[in-house]
Amino acid sequence: MLDDYATAPIGEPLRAMLAFLEKLTLEPDAIGPADVEPLRAHGLSDEQIADAIYVCFLFNIYDRLADAMGWAIPVQASFDAGAKRLLKAGYK
Repeated sequence: MLDDYATAPIGEPLRAMLAFLEKLTLEPDAIGPADVEPLRAHGLSDEQIADAIYVCFLFNIYDRLADAMGWAIPVQASFDAGAKRLLKAGYK
């Protein structure tokens, strides 16, 4: 999934959410209420959708701060370990 969510062996609700978050990140002006409807059609609640948007928002803020301030990028092995832990345990 870390390489390509579009072809990864994941559930369709997660794939739809990741596509939504990608659009939210890359084309924020193009997002509207119609973009949320497919997520609901996949059974995602408004609370789940909002939680994902909040996480996306925070990661985007951190990324922009890191770029602007020249913060060091974590060692790849540490990043991979953290990503795998989040995939297994989630954010809660």
